[in-house]
Amino acid sequence: MTLGAVGGVGALIGGMALSKTRSNNATPSSLPDANLGAFHMPLESALHTRTFMQWPVALPVYGRRALDDVQRSIVAIANAIAEFEPVVLLAANVARTGRKAGLSAAVELWDIPTDDLWCRDSGPTFVLDDAANLAVAHLRFNGWGNKQSFINDGQVAKRIAARLDVPLLDTGLIGEQGGIEHDGAGLLLAHASSWVNPNRNLLGQDEIASRLCHALGAQKMIWAPGVIGEDITDYHIDALARFVAPGKVLIQIDDEIDPADPWSRAAHQTLQVLEEARDLQGQPLQIVKLPEPETTRSSAPDFVSSYINYYLCNGAVVAAQFGDTHADGVVREVLGELYPGREIVMLDVDPIGESGGGIHCATQQQPASVAAQG
Repeated sequence: MTLGAVGGVGALIGGMALSKTRSNNATPSSLPDANLGAFHMPLESALHTRTFMQWPVALPVYGRRALDDVQRSIVAIANAIAEFEPVVLLAANVARTGRKAGLSAAVELWDIPTDDLWCRDSGPTFVLDDAANLAVAHLRFNGWGNKQSFINDGQVAKRIAARLDVPLLDTGLIGEQGGIEHDGAGLLLAHASSWVNPNRNLLGQDEIASRLCHALGAQKMIWAPGVIGEDITDYHIDALARFVAPGKVLIQIDDEIDPADPWSRAAHQTLQVLEEARDLQGQPLQIVKLPEPETTRSSAPDFVSSYINYYLCNGAVVAAQFGDTHADGVVREVLGELYPGREIVMLDVDPIGESGGGIHCATQQQPASVAAQG
C-alpha cells in the first residue's frame, strides 16, 4: 500500500506495482481543460440547489422482479430527499410514461434517458469557482471499465450540463465520482484500483492524481490500493471511507482483519494508509470508525451493507439501515454527532445493496450556485 501526494510513488495493486508510463489509449485524447484550475468541488455537506437521481430500466441487468424492487427503492430515496430539497429524477419519455408509482409530486421529472440508477457515477461532477459559477468537471463514464452497457448513462452528465447551460470541462479522465473523496481543504482520497486501472485509464498514478486534483481543486492525493476485479466498481472508496470535514474521515471497518477476505484485507490496508496520512499542514487525520452490521435482512451473496454510503442533503443525512438493531442504532448516534442539526433518516433499501451499491451511489448533488436553474 502507499500514501502519495501528487508526484508520489506508484501504488501497489494486487501485489504488483503499476507502471507510471503507460500509453493513453483508454483515456480521452484531450488534456484536461485549463479552465478547471479555477474551480473546486464543494463538500457534499454544503448547500444544494437540488439532487439528481436516475430511473433504472436495465432489464438485462436485473430481471423484471429485481428491477421492480430496485425501482421502488429509488422512489423511497427520492421521496425521502424531497422532504428536504428539490429532487430531479432522470427518465426517458417522461411525457409518455407519466409519474412513477408512489413517487412524490415534489420530485421533478426530466426527460433524459438512462440505463441504470447510479447517478453518483454517470451523473455530473459539479464544481464551482470563487464567484459560485457552476461547471461540470467531466469524468467520462464507461460502465466501470466496460463491464456494463452505458449507451444512455454515458451521456447523462453532458445532457444535464447542456440543460443547465453550464460549461462541460474535460478532465482527461475516465472514472466515477463514487471512486473519489475530497475533504474540501485540499485532500483527495481514492482506491487506486478504480482509477489506475487499464479498464479506465492507461495513465500512470501520478498523472491521474494530478488531473483529479486539477479537476476538483485539491493539492494532494491519498492513495490506498483497493481491490481489482472483485466487484463492478473495482472498490469505490465511498463504500468504505468518507471525508466528513477537512482532515476528518469516517470509515466502516471490522475490529479484526480476516486474511481470507479480500474486502477485509483491503479495508485494513486503507485504514493503515489513513493512519499514516497527513493533511496539508502535516497533521494526522482524525479517524472515526463505524461498525459493520453483524446481521442483515438480505442474504444475497454480493450484498453491500455499507452505512458509509449515506447521502447528505439540505438538513438531513439519508442512510441505510440493515435490520441489525444494535449497529443501526450506533450508526444513527454517530451520524447525529458528526452532522449536528441534521435529521438522520435511515431507510430499508436492501434491493440497492443487493445490486452492489447504496444511497450515495444513487444520488448526485448540485451545489448552490449562480447557475441557471434548469
